[in-house]
Amino acid sequence: MNEIRSFQDFKKALYRSGFSMGGCNSQGIYAIIPWGFGETPPYETPVSWHTEDPETDPWEWRIRVLNECDDIAYGKLFFNKSGYITKEWYPYFLSVRRGGISFREAYSGGTVSHAAKQIYEIIGQNDRIPLHVIKQEGGFGKEDKFKFDKAVTELQMKMYITMCGDVKKLSAKGEEYGWSSTMFCTVERFWDESVFDKAFQITGEQAIEKITRQIYILNPNADRKKKKKFIGI
Repeated sequence: MNEIRSFQDFKKALYRSGFSMGGCNSQGIYAIIPWGFGETPPYETPVSWHTEDPETDPWEWRIRVLNECDDIAYGKLFFNKSGYITKEWYPYFLSVRRGGISFREAYSGGTVSHAAKQIYEIIGQNDRIPLHVIKQEGGFGKEDKFKFDKAVTELQMKMYITMCGDVKKLSAKGEEYGWSSTMFCTVERFWDESVFDKAFQITGEQAIEKITRQIYILNPNADRKKKKKFIGI
């Protein structure tokens, strides 16, 4: 077990492991921070959820990673829940999740929803765009919340879009208000060409084997059935 007492400890552990659930290890695979909000850590540490301390609050780390690192992705990546993947390991997951096909091919083949297509096209027309603006431009109202949230998660899980930071909402007067809004961009804008070149050279079978080996190094007791879903098979 990695004993995490700071953001720097977390980053070092993530670079070693290559990937991790964003929250606790509720699915029995692997998480650098294995305990959830309100749970007692298994070792003595100042790390605690939702304190707003950038050094010891894992909730703050997800945005710090996106703002301060260019080799770590964060988003809804595992079991429709949050997770991290380093640049070294991203091509392996990309090879499995996309299967070497483009978004257009996926949509034509019926494996991507129409709502996801609407959202993807809006994001693709921008370098980075806040979630609330995507809703506005796509005409998604309150009655579409479930459909919208599902499509955004779908696009992240299939690795067509990814989180890339956050931004404060602005009122008509240009004043900041409310909670920050998550920023999204396409995966192609997030990573350089080396990630896609590497993914292209890896077969799905090779990627699955490589990720599986790493999972069992990180957690020899990982749930075998859930392991497949974690990878994206």
